[in-house]
Amino acid sequence: MHEPTAPYHSAQDALRVLETVARHSTGVTDAEIARQTRLGTERLTALLRMLRREGYVEQITDGAYVSGVALSRLSSAHGRDRALREQLQQTIDRLRDSVGAAIYISRYVDGEIHVTQCATSPATPAVNEWVDFRSSAHASAIGKSLLGQLDHKGRRDHLARHRMARLTSRTITSERLLLSRLDAQPPTMPVLDLQEYAVGTVCAAVPITAGSSVGCLALSLPVEHAHRLRQAADTLNRGAAPVLLSLTI
Repeated sequence: MHEPTAPYHSAQDALRVLETVARHSTGVTDAEIARQTRLGTERLTALLRMLRREGYVEQITDGAYVSGVALSRLSSAHGRDRALREQLQQTIDRLRDSVGAAIYISRYVDGEIHVTQCATSPATPAVNEWVDFRSSAHASAIGKSLLGQLDHKGRRDHLARHRMARLTSRTITSERLLLSRLDAQPPTMPVLDLQEYAVGTVCAAVPITAGSSVGCLALSLPVEHAHRLRQAADTLNRGAAPVLLSLTI
């Protein structure tokens, strides 16, 4: 497995903040949170802003923090799956609007790729799935991000079950070349798809691995917005922390 990414560390720090807030049912100040978590002021301020936006903490009249409604819903065994789905949808809807791109959550389950949720709009349409994502991992940012999180045996097993078809003139069809690219991909850098899956579309994906489950957060843009891809991918990477947090709670 790759080394943990920045969103992973942010999610872990956010969990420490939530645990501290949860221990103080009547509220706790940011100064006390900082003392107990040993997080710097700037770091803590950014985390509290994110946690308030996601509904995990709330500020009461004296400025102290208490657990929010979203945390209560996710912490409850009753209806947790629905609460998680709704929480993730709200998060990726916000991410879609801030990035200006269609957003996708994907998981690798039982040897197959599953796009579990997406956030689109008339201004940010979904990529046209002209070839099933499950059979095009070699060509898509989603697929390459998920394969990149598997060990070498897992990658070889997947590619043995799914033939590497040429989808566009840019598609990698050499297993050796693809495996070499996956090995060279830094875990902290988004995986890109520059019209490898579909002509007219560019994509980026970042890992959201929670525990042993392999997943990724991805975006797609029409090729005329390709000049925005790198910046959008960086914003996507920063926005992965609340998604990871929701999956971890």
